[in-house]
Amino acid sequence: MRISVTEAKGQLTELVRRAEAGDEVILTRHGQAAVRLVPVRPVVDARSRRALMDAVRAAGGAKASPGPTAERSQDFLYGDNGLPE
Repeated sequence: MRISVTEAKGQLTELVRRAEAGDEVILTRHGQAAVRLVPVRPVVDARSRRALMDAVRAAGGAKASPGPTAERSQDFLYGDNGLPE
């Protein structure tokens, strides 16, 4: 969306909402692009990132159920004589 700075003055709240929602909002001056409104992304520090990764690892390990190994995963397709059933 392109809008002049003059028009944007009365619609700033709505323009900020649209930018936060992901819309591209460009303010123009004399028909030329002057600035772009973009949402501020939170900066994740190393401690928060490590805590998130630890939580993901713990959740993944808890969900893993023991099953057949890859070399035995298709054994149910074959009979005792080694031929397909």
